[in-house]
Amino acid sequence: MRTVSDANPISADEIRELAERRFGDMVKGVVDLRRGLMVLDADLHADQEAELLAGGSAQEDLWGINLYPGLPEPDWLEFDSMINLRPSFGNRSRGVDDPGTRDRIAALVKRLVRR
Repeated sequence: MRTVSDANPISADEIRELAERRFGDMVKGVVDLRRGLMVLDADLHADQEAELLAGGSAQEDLWGINLYPGLPEPDWLEFDSMINLRPSFGNRSRGVDDPGTRDRIAALVKRLVRR
């Protein structure tokens, strides 16, 4: 897994390499909106979520995403993960139901990924 932050951003080429090694065209990631972090490159979003929780993240700040480096913006960012299914936090789907939260996730990804 790779942790991405403002101090340690990632390039689109690096994401492409991660995708090719694991799923071919996609990289799974989990973002922490409060801490401004993103963990990439694991078989399961749950593994990335567990790493962030162990490092001090709060559950309500974590969202699962998929990145498709071969697609143009905004199509390359997908909001789809089982960890997003959290009715107790008001999210009743595998996506991200709140448009404001989706916007915050997209802004964080844009800041951390050099495209």
